[in-house]
Amino acid sequence: MLQILNEEGEVVNEKAMPDLSDDELKELMRRMVYTRIWDQRALSLNRQGRLGFYAPVAGQEASMLASEFAMEDEDWLLPSYRDIPQLVFHGLPLTKAFLYSRGHFMGGQIPEGVNALMPQIIIAAQCTQCAGIALGLKKRGKKNVAFTYFGDGATSQGDFYEGLNFAGAYQAPAVFISQNNRFAISVPVEKQTASKTLAQKSVAAGIRGIQVDGMDPLAVYAATKEARENAVNGEGPTLIETLTYRYGPHTTAGDDPTRYRTEELDNEWEKKDPLIRFRKFLENKGLWSKEEEEKTVEQAKDDIKAALKEADNTPKQKVTDLIKIMSETLPYNLQEQLEEYTEKESK
Repeated sequence: MLQILNEEGEVVNEKAMPDLSDDELKELMRRMVYTRIWDQRALSLNRQGRLGFYAPVAGQEASMLASEFAMEDEDWLLPSYRDIPQLVFHGLPLTKAFLYSRGHFMGGQIPEGVNALMPQIIIAAQCTQCAGIALGLKKRGKKNVAFTYFGDGATSQGDFYEGLNFAGAYQAPAVFISQNNRFAISVPVEKQTASKTLAQKSVAAGIRGIQVDGMDPLAVYAATKEARENAVNGEGPTLIETLTYRYGPHTTAGDDPTRYRTEELDNEWEKKDPLIRFRKFLENKGLWSKEEEEKTVEQAKDDIKAALKEADNTPKQKVTDLIKIMSETLPYNLQEQLEEYTEKESK
């Protein structure tokens, strides 16, 4: 397992240290703190009935944001439903993230110039999509990479193996990031596979595989940066397994993690909190302070308030809106439904 920072924020692998400037280190920390506040607020909004489906991310900030930090703007991002933070930092407006959670069709409309697909609900389907986009980039001679994220549970799906095999066979510029938070929804990773690691599943596809401390932002960034460089240089795809942990439930749709996780295990992983670890590292370098943290927290709260207001002011979704965007030319059955609902909505 690749690790650069231990739980006390001390460098234990100097050779693997990535080449990040002081400003870049501070920006990565800012994004992690920002996301933790956003996550807390999203859970509160969900309980208030002001937000719909939401998959908590607390604990996985290093895995998510440090890997996205290694991406270029022109790279393609294929997220799962939990990977909204990466999508926002790759260019999706925060308002659209809230609309997506509410099930509004405008939340799935990716702005022009943002190279991403909307979050994938079908488990591991983004793996085959990623292989396809990566092959397209290769055939067009682009020096860019397709990145996709999925959980440990997705590695038991057929699309996972098909995506890796396809990308490996064509040496497509793809990076597959499996965020192993140990339980998928509720099944321990040890019960869903006999593999000692998820990273070693890369061997069958003939591609690189690496296991990383997913609570260590520097290790995650270093591994992802190297995987990207290999892909751009024509050396094929990489499977990255980040060992991480989600502190909350799988989603807000009724999951109760106390039924399958022990308090002892929760406490063990809380000691590995990526924010605490990275904060100690930056404070020791004189790069982070209480004032910096408070400023970031207030910025996150202000942004969330503004984005939520914009989402609230977005016109309510209608059935006719959905029908109109399903096809460029509506087939007869949808045309009939459009006429039916247009009449209903006019009353």
